[in-house]
Amino acid sequence: MFDISFMELLVISMVALIVIGPERLPTVARTLGHLYGRCRNFVYSIRTDIHNEMRMEELKKMQSSVQETVQSIEDSVQQGADHLKTTIADTKTEENTPTGLPASQPDTESQQPVSGSDESSHSVLDKEKK
Repeated sequence: MFDISFMELLVISMVALIVIGPERLPTVARTLGHLYGRCRNFVYSIRTDIHNEMRMEELKKMQSSVQETVQSIEDSVQQGADHLKTTIADTKTEENTPTGLPASQPDTESQQPVSGSDESSHSVLDKEKK
């Protein structure tokens, strides 16, 4: 911080000894030491506060970028869901409209349960015939 050599410190201490006197020099040195410590703590706290503010700004920028990303993902998912809903609604309306069949005839294929064994499908057909 300051470029003070040993000789300069020696000259300053000799002048202080002569001006202040040997009786009061220890108390003045102690007071100067306390003031120097407080000044260092004050500079350190200011440096820490500035560093914390810089980190807070970085975190705010990161938070806003994450929120933008989340919003874009949310929008794309919502668009996909809307597209899926419209596709499902379109297929349902196509299934509900008759394609050459009278509306009063029931669709027998859709009433039959789907199973993997032939015996159960035969028993269901036998029951329907009776």
